[in-house]
Amino acid sequence: MRPRDHFDEKEIAIAKRKVKAKKEFYKHLIAFSIVMPFLFFLNLLTSPFHWWFLYPLLGWGMGLAFHYVEVFGIPGFNILTREWEEDELYKELKKMKHDGENERMELQPPSKLGDDEMELRELRKDYDESELV
Repeated sequence: MRPRDHFDEKEIAIAKRKVKAKKEFYKHLIAFSIVMPFLFFLNLLTSPFHWWFLYPLLGWGMGLAFHYVEVFGIPGFNILTREWEEDELYKELKKMKHDGENERMELQPPSKLGDDEMELRELRKDYDESELV
C-alpha cells in the first residue's frame, strides 16, 4: 500500500506544493554554492586587492535567506511559513463569516426580513414582583 492511499487529493496537492518549494530552494542553494566560489577565485585572479565578489555574495545571500524563510519559515518560530499563512487565512475567513452573519442579523431593516424571521414571542403575564428591576 502506497502512502498516498491514506490521503485525499487536497492533502496530496498541498504536500506536492511543499515538496516542489523545497526542491526549488535546494536548486537555488546548489547554484549559489557553485557560483560563489567561482566568483571568489575569479576575484583573486583579476583584482586581488578589491574584494568585489562580496557584493554578489551579499545580494544573492540575502535573496537565498529570504527564499529559505519563505519555504521553511524562521527557525524556532512558527511565523512566516505557509502553514502559518493558511492558519491565519482560515481564522480571518472564519471571523469574517461570523461577523458577516452578525451584521446581516443586526443591520437588516425589518422590512427586508421574511415573516418567518419576524416571530415575536408573547410576554409572560404571570411574572413575580421580584423579577422587576
